[in-house]
Amino acid sequence: MFALVLWGGLGTDSLSSTAGAALDWLITNTGWGFVLAATGFVFFALFLAFSRYGRIPLGQDDEEPEFRTVSWIAMMFSAGMGIGLMFYGVSEPLNHFVQPPPGTVPSGTEDAVPTAMATSLFHWTLHPWAIYAVVGLAIAYGSFRRGRKQLISSVFRPLIGKRNAEGPIGKLIDILALFATLFGSAASLGLGTLQIRSGMQSAGWIGDTGTGLLVAIIAVLTVCFIASAVSGVAKGIQWLSNINMVLAALLAVFVFVVGPTVFILNLLPTSLGAYISDFGAMASRAGATGGKQMHDWLSTWTIFYWAWWISWTPFVGMFIARISRGRTIRQFIGGVLLVPSAVSLVWFAIFGGAAIDSQKSADVFGTGAAEAQTFSVLEHLPMPIVTSVLVMVLVAIFFVSGADAASVVMGTLSQRGSIEPSKWVVVFWGAATGAVAAIMLIIGGGGDEALEGIQNLTFIGALPFAIVMVFMCVALMKDLRSDPIMLRESKGAEVLEQAVIVGEEEHDGEFQLVTSPAENAEPNAGGN
Repeated sequence: MFALVLWGGLGTDSLSSTAGAALDWLITNTGWGFVLAATGFVFFALFLAFSRYGRIPLGQDDEEPEFRTVSWIAMMFSAGMGIGLMFYGVSEPLNHFVQPPPGTVPSGTEDAVPTAMATSLFHWTLHPWAIYAVVGLAIAYGSFRRGRKQLISSVFRPLIGKRNAEGPIGKLIDILALFATLFGSAASLGLGTLQIRSGMQSAGWIGDTGTGLLVAIIAVLTVCFIASAVSGVAKGIQWLSNINMVLAALLAVFVFVVGPTVFILNLLPTSLGAYISDFGAMASRAGATGGKQMHDWLSTWTIFYWAWWISWTPFVGMFIARISRGRTIRQFIGGVLLVPSAVSLVWFAIFGGAAIDSQKSADVFGTGAAEAQTFSVLEHLPMPIVTSVLVMVLVAIFFVSGADAASVVMGTLSQRGSIEPSKWVVVFWGAATGAVAAIMLIIGGGGDEALEGIQNLTFIGALPFAIVMVFMCVALMKDLRSDPIMLRESKGAEVLEQAVIVGEEEHDGEFQLVTSPAENAEPNAGGN
């Protein structure tokens, strides 16, 4: 991490060109792996939910859920993608409407509307939450069902054994998870910084600025979430998070009421239908066709998203695991996949619908800078200054309330599962997140291309952990097959089958099954 920061500070152009070249090589040669893995996680999660493993609890056999369902869902969603929805809620549907995926539909037409919405939902519903669910489920099962530490490496004990899981191999796995979290958190900080700067420009508070202001915004946000992480004021952060959820809901209701209400309502079934019908085509885009245009589009959208979600999974997965004790696997996957996906559908219908409707009558797409498009749309609605300030506040609090937890998780990973890592370690990783975010923006030039630096380093940071996640699925399946419930079920079926065979052979099919105490059993000790 120090090497990266020094490289970015002393040789910005060198790091920028190297990161760009690495991204091109990785997408060309490994992009197919990201595409297959992301969709594979969706089917793996659904398989577990609908299979006989779905009734296995994440805890003891008769253990009740630790949190009420409503609280569980609220905490789960707030951890996952708040800042991303604020950044891309307007930008992504609008971009896909003006510049549809290569080889699909003409831009700016009525046919582009369902394509734009389906593509946005593809990136924000089942796929990201299935990625989160796989890691969260593996950690929760190992911790609450098997009594292991809440570490990524602990999940691999069925594959590599306890000694290796707690030795150098396990430490390497946790290091990869730590770096994925670092790059994912830094990417979110970078996106939030770009949007806050655009909001300040939209409100007329500042003019065109370079990277200096971006670094200043990063410094302020970094100090805020480090202070939050080390202060121990969990109730305060929880209060801020709840307030933020309420403010986000009020903003959505406001845009729905004063915006194109009927168009938004029509988008709900249209978007869902287009997502279902186009799912196969969207899941199979991997650059085999479309040439450089498809290559550039995938690196900007689909593959960048898969890398971003994967880089967030150690943090979000550990958080979801901690709040899911007592749930069955079926309840866990159903809640993690379906509820946030439904909220994302409504969110994109409201903000994407408002953006597309505005684009039809005025150019809110502008230069294509994603961070500015939200404010361009708000300018066409009542009270633009108030709503713009609200968006900036939401982005700042969403990031602070998430990044402080990410810093603690990185401290936990680097101190072998400590629930309360040392404050200096938390401060270190918080500062590291801010430093990497600054480098991401600096190598992108600080202007409209700043997003490129975020995308380049996020993908590179997430690639090793994507491989870890694939093996994590294998380890989880090995664990589930030897679960006590599965063993009892298999043994019961085997005993019953043998009893029926003996009955058929000795009594010509005329028999009944009874239980009796074992020969050496203690009184009231149960029967066989």
